Amino acid sequence: MGEGVGGVAEASACEAEREPDPSDSLRTFGAVVQALREHAGLSRAEFGELVRFSKHTVESVELGRRMPDSAFVERAEEALGNTGALRHSARFLTRGEAGLAAWFRQWARLERVAVSLCTYECRLVPGLLQSEGYARAVFDNSIPLLSDEQLEAQVAARLERQKALYERTDVPFSFIVEEHIFRRRLGGVEVTWGLLDHVMNLSALRNVTLQIMPMDAEFHACLDGPVQLLETPGRRRLAYSEGQQNGRLISDPKEVSLLYQRYDTLRSQALNPKDSRGLLERLRGER
Repeated sequence: MGEGVGGVAEASACEAEREPDPSDSLRTFGAVVQALREHAGLSRAEFGELVRFSKHTVESVELGRRMPDSAFVERAEEALGNTGALRHSARFLTRGEAGLAAWFRQWARLERVAVSLCTYECRLVPGLLQSEGYARAVFDNSIPLLSDEQLEAQVAARLERQKALYERTDVPFSFIVEEHIFRRRLGGVEVTWGLLDHVMNLSALRNVTLQIMPMDAEFHACLDGPVQLLETPGRRRLAYSEGQQNGRLISDPKEVSLLYQRYDTLRSQALNPKDSRGLLERLRGER
């Protein structure tokens, strides 16, 4: 609870439960607060007395675990020199997006406004095409294991992203996926059948194109790994590459152009949409 004048009345939104999934902006803001506090020679307890919040709240804000309210920002600004840095940076604070990895959030925001999206995947079915059962199987295989709450948040976030396929019918979504991914029975036979039905339904949408890269292909333009490409409303092209516990947003025009060239070449090497659907139907018939 808040300390100082007003006692319990000083409790605020800042004293509420911690953020379920801290955003990068919260972590950055907290680091600035901590740096200014330490520069002023104040402990967390001493600073807490000045801003009339507990030292535990100060710690949570500094670690990006809590969204600071306007009272905290104003008092911290006054206590740390009135430079305007905290007021200015607080304008750009955003909450974390539960269920989305920190390194993926910026791309997810771009994805929501993109005028076109292309995805090549060689590890697992792209998130936008996953059935609920398949998504659960993916997260069930997470190491370290997720709690029930974390798993539900991950699944919910993944299904929420898929709404774009139905709601943004003027946006073309292109997918190229390796055949072996659909042959792997992640989660079991029933989950795989459900996945194939789900993917076939989505690929029937007029704004969705799915091509499968066959296992017996003799040429392959994207051997360096999975990649996602998009075009912004301002006609800027961007790319995203993801690996173990990290992701990279690529904005350099030359590098993005190269990735688009590879994707375009891969399109010519993969099965066409009609043959890709036929392959999925055959896989669905294998019991």
